[in-house]
Amino acid sequence: MSYRKRLISLILLDSLMIATAIFLAAWVVYPARSDWDTNIVCFSAIGLLIFHFIYALIFKLYHKIWAYASVKELKAIIYSVTLANLSTAVFQYFINDFKIYRRAMLVTWLIHLTVIGGSRFIWRVFRDHYINPNPNRKRTLIIGAGDAGAMIARQLTNGQTDVDLNPIGFVDDDPMKQKMHVFNLPVLGTTEEIEAIVEAKQIEHIIIAIPSIRNGELKAIINRCNNTAKKVQILPKLEDLATGRVSVKMLRNIDVEDVLGRPPVELDIDAISTYVTDNTVMVTGAGGSIGSEICRQLMRFNPSRILLVGHGEFSIYTIEKELQKTYGHTTTEIIPLIADVQDRDRIFNIVKQYQPWIIYHAAAHKHVPLMEYNPHEAIKNNVIGTKNVAEAADVFNVHTFVLVSTDKAVNPTNVMGGTKRIAEMIIQDLATRSKTKFVAVRFGNVLGSRGSVIPLFKEQIAEGGPVTVTHPEMTRYFMTIPEATRLVIQAGTLANGGEIFVLDMGEPVKIVDLAKNMINLSGYSTDDIEIKFTGIRPGEKMYEELLNKDEIHPREVYEKIYIGKTDQVDINPVLQLIDTFEQFDNVQVKDAIMDIVFAEQKIKTSIS
Repeated sequence: MSYRKRLISLILLDSLMIATAIFLAAWVVYPARSDWDTNIVCFSAIGLLIFHFIYALIFKLYHKIWAYASVKELKAIIYSVTLANLSTAVFQYFINDFKIYRRAMLVTWLIHLTVIGGSRFIWRVFRDHYINPNPNRKRTLIIGAGDAGAMIARQLTNGQTDVDLNPIGFVDDDPMKQKMHVFNLPVLGTTEEIEAIVEAKQIEHIIIAIPSIRNGELKAIINRCNNTAKKVQILPKLEDLATGRVSVKMLRNIDVEDVLGRPPVELDIDAISTYVTDNTVMVTGAGGSIGSEICRQLMRFNPSRILLVGHGEFSIYTIEKELQKTYGHTTTEIIPLIADVQDRDRIFNIVKQYQPWIIYHAAAHKHVPLMEYNPHEAIKNNVIGTKNVAEAADVFNVHTFVLVSTDKAVNPTNVMGGTKRIAEMIIQDLATRSKTKFVAVRFGNVLGSRGSVIPLFKEQIAEGGPVTVTHPEMTRYFMTIPEATRLVIQAGTLANGGEIFVLDMGEPVKIVDLAKNMINLSGYSTDDIEIKFTGIRPGEKMYEELLNKDEIHPREVYEKIYIGKTDQVDINPVLQLIDTFEQFDNVQVKDAIMDIVFAEQKIKTSIS
């Protein structure tokens, strides 16, 4: 039905109901015909109709979709009907010798409210149950009967979304909510009863609707949901929601980050604002997983300019386009720069031209097995590239230089870790004789970064397996990309020069357990997707090492950030390696890298 036809139909129907309402009220209150004046009632009916449509226009009663009616629409009806009846009472007062049929007007108000409100809400019920029923919708359990859960339930029950989910009830740990109803849906029990409720109620889909939940509690709930082998979705965390309102459209699949059980990182916003706001910031490797997230985090603090430096044309184009779309309305100038950190002249020209206040050096080769086969490239990028950017920072008086390093630089057994440790040595040496504050920040494996195990596992699961794990006992420390980059930015504000900041990476995770979690989160079991052990690859450790407590300053300089103890470095072997490495074959280059690192073993750093 067109809007015009629908409007005319509603107006005619409302007119009939309103006119009937006032005559019915007069008859109910004054059964004796002589107690009321027919002319006065007729004029009052005309007045009520006029006032009704005036206030209906003001409150837009004829512009609402009543199939989705809620409390907001009910309020509009109450305001409109009440004001229309009050205005009619005043009108009646003047045409009836300053008298009002008070009881009749009160009953008119009640009938008026009932017929207008009832007709709208009856239509909604009729539509939901008879016109658009969907028996094929999946029976859905909502975890969390708070505001977020209620919003989701409301949208699913009133047809505001086209998703095929039918909410059956809630679970919630609040004792006050047990046996209660929200939007006519019962609270069926607590989170400890999830498995039993899913089985008893034949649940096919689960929604976790608790944006404020702590990671440890979330992990426990996800584990219970995984035991049911049902599809599970979740709302974003509270800090990731742009507004307090939630929507079914925000639901996402459970990701492996959700089961890490790590608390969120709280930043010192004032310190970072003082450090970044209105300054020029340069990020190398800006198109990579870590570099691009550093850029996203920095944009929150309104630098005057951000220099996106990277060798890959498409990756720089992608992050520049994203930042322009998200932050193009701000005053920050976003400058994409194609440059290879191995090109010393190009790097020096960039730093000279733009005079950055801070440089985050994230450009590096990070893939352990690949660097075992390509040690010359590891030296060029990780060592010489770092030296070029760091020396440019020194020459042009950059205030702070932050090297993004790795826990693999601790007692390295591979080329990648060895070259990153040498990169640390370069900036430690510069820190002793430069006005620039040179610091390094170490952290472990980053979930979801390019070249990490997570994208590989996702691809293997999508192909039906097998999921390849090197060894059943292999463990790693993991951080999320936002967590790692926030701590990198925070560490930069703590720099005095020469420090190696070490991030608290929590508890180590077995790679095989990570694989099992990802298989479960994808809706499969290890019976469906095989886990295949392939053996340790060249350069890999069975586990990442934690140094002894006497090798770390015991006090956190900031939450989750420690300073590793360091001694004076000897830079001469590094310079000699840079001058001569191209003369060596792969084996000789590896040996030369390890000779430098092992000779430097007395320099101890630590990881908490």
